[in-house]
Amino acid sequence: MTAPARPDDRTLALRAASELLRALASPVRMGIVRELSTGGKRVHELVAALGVNQPLVSQHLRVLRTSRIVTTHREAREVEYTLVDDHVAHIVLDAIRHVEE
Repeated sequence: MTAPARPDDRTLALRAASELLRALASPVRMGIVRELSTGGKRVHELVAALGVNQPLVSQHLRVLRTSRIVTTHREAREVEYTLVDDHVAHIVLDAIRHVEE
């Protein structure tokens, strides 16, 4: 009996990219990334910009944090959310531009 084949680096990269796209596969999460592409925001700012309630924004931020797309910085009693890097913003903004053409 042979051992199962180990995935190579390309396969692992495809899986990781798939997980990234899965984490973005929500209009609210894409909206959050779009808003954060201009700089850090607090939850109440995202709620106002997206027009959805705070628990929903918080739930989607949790998904984005778990996927390492956003990070946090605490300032006194408030938490500011920022993108880990600009690559994800480019993906989201390009996708939005593509469907608007």
